[in-house]
Amino acid sequence: MKKLFAIVLLLPVLAVTAQKKTDPSLFAKNITPDGLKKHLSIVASGDMEGRETATPGQKKAAAYIESQFQSLGLMPGNNGNYQLPYGVYQDSLTAALVEVNGKSFDLDKDFSVNVGQTYASTYRFSEVVFAGNGLVDSTHDDYKGLDVRGKAVLLMAGQQQQGQGQGRAAFASQFSRLDAAQKNGAVAVLVIGGNFPRTSRTNPKGNMYVNAFQKVVRPNQFQVSEKIAEAIMGGDYAKAKAGSISPKVYTADLALSFNKTTTNLQSSDVLGVLEGTDLKDEYVFVTGHYDHLGKRDTVIYYGADDDGSGTVSVLEIAEAFVKAKQAGNGPRRTMVFMTVSGEEKGLWGSAYYTNHPVFPLEKTTVDLNIDMIGRIDTSRKQGNANNYVYVVGDDKLSTDLKTISEATNKKFTKLELDYKFNDPNDRQRIYFRSDHYNFAQKGVPIIFYYDGMLGGDYHRPTDTPDKINYELMAKRAQLVFYTAWEMANRNDMLKRDIPLVAPRGF
Repeated sequence: MKKLFAIVLLLPVLAVTAQKKTDPSLFAKNITPDGLKKHLSIVASGDMEGRETATPGQKKAAAYIESQFQSLGLMPGNNGNYQLPYGVYQDSLTAALVEVNGKSFDLDKDFSVNVGQTYASTYRFSEVVFAGNGLVDSTHDDYKGLDVRGKAVLLMAGQQQQGQGQGRAAFASQFSRLDAAQKNGAVAVLVIGGNFPRTSRTNPKGNMYVNAFQKVVRPNQFQVSEKIAEAIMGGDYAKAKAGSISPKVYTADLALSFNKTTTNLQSSDVLGVLEGTDLKDEYVFVTGHYDHLGKRDTVIYYGADDDGSGTVSVLEIAEAFVKAKQAGNGPRRTMVFMTVSGEEKGLWGSAYYTNHPVFPLEKTTVDLNIDMIGRIDTSRKQGNANNYVYVVGDDKLSTDLKTISEATNKKFTKLELDYKFNDPNDRQRIYFRSDHYNFAQKGVPIIFYYDGMLGGDYHRPTDTPDKINYELMAKRAQLVFYTAWEMANRNDMLKRDIPLVAPRGF
């Protein structure tokens, strides 16, 4: 009886050992150029209208992915549902007014507003405070001696503070000036600009956004013309422009009004789950974003490589794991196949998931993220153009991961693993620019698989299925499968022994 009991106890161990010795190449063969092409011809078709987040095209793509997960027999990943919805908002301008001493000024001709960053309000001020450039730093304070509490402030467009540069830094500078105005109590900010009248009309629809509820609401900002500045300051505006006048208070009847409506559009991630065996309470994620840029007027941005290639690779990798399980070689850890939306808007879908995880992040051993693996980087000069993939982030959080990745590739796919974008000085900041980074921020080790920037086709309507190298794409997808197989079946979760390095401002 004791001997029989010992044999029974030994059976699960033997099963696991046998499983680990299974040759995964038997199942990697299910990831084929033809299978990838079949899926991509649908995902990147005109019918999907470019899959822009929170549009009918994106919802069609989500429905297709869900149908594929369901047909494979994957379990729904969100408490009985395949889709994990999250809120997306868009504002529509209904009215905007700037009036000085009874004179109304025209939108676009004399002033402009950012529809998404301005909230509905009506103000009537009898005074306006000119506060120079509105800059505050360790050596300078344009608000010194001014009382702007509850008032409107008028600012010169001015120069950026030293070291702020251009691009994103300049964008940040705008908010730093709004923050300075708010800290001093201002409730509305007028910034004088010389580029009026505007050549293009204000888009009555603002950009989509997800952060509808904010801890702090900044003052409303109006960009105003020199005519409006002169109406408030009179002859002093010329002196202000020359930098020869100090901040002061002006008596003027100023009316500011802004109204908009807000629509909840909603978007979703799509999750399919293949339950593991003895380690089923630990998780391996394979991800890719299925959204793209949609269409501009009637021009469709197909997004075949970005990231139709990652989306359909997730589907093919899922099928390979399902075939393995059907053959009695299911993964030890639970596999989660997740396609996300909102990546092109700012990594929205993956941010929503990692902030509202369905499966514990501390039990998620890795995220293998696929974002563009169907093309060749023509700017890459070294090596074999038809046998490489950029591997990004494998050295960032776990000392285990790079070794495992390289050993897996050496054994099965023998691709050239290019680590160009692991360089901390990478000016394109590729490591921070796809959905894996939201997992990394939570401490989950990641690998990001990538092919390059596509030259003139990146974010253009010309990123189409006919330009995909399906043979190379299949080989890259197989590398992800083999790596996921190892992650799903090894005894231990990956170490998390390298501190996360946050991105520098840029």
